[in-house]
Amino acid sequence: MATIDTDGVSHVANLARLEFNDTETQEFTETLARILDYIGKLDELDTENVEPTSHIHPLQNITKADVVKPSLPRDEVLSNAPEPEEGFFGVPRVIDTD
Repeated sequence: MATIDTDGVSHVANLARLEFNDTETQEFTETLARILDYIGKLDELDTENVEPTSHIHPLQNITKADVVKPSLPRDEVLSNAPEPEEGFFGVPRVIDTD
């Protein structure tokens, strides 16, 4: 059974860039210890004949067939743009290249 102490909680908090005071650290230690104890109960289950699975429900993508349709004319689309540039939407620079 896994255990956790205040040093472990402080270490994980540091990795997650979280800051806890001593009271919060103690509360999280107790809470995580209870969670780990509860998860430890899973070790008591007989999983000998249980096939591994990644999800309890069968999953499949529901998609519709692609249908080729003509797109809107570029001039019509750009007529709604506040600042078109050279046939494209003009947007503010995000990355400084200087």
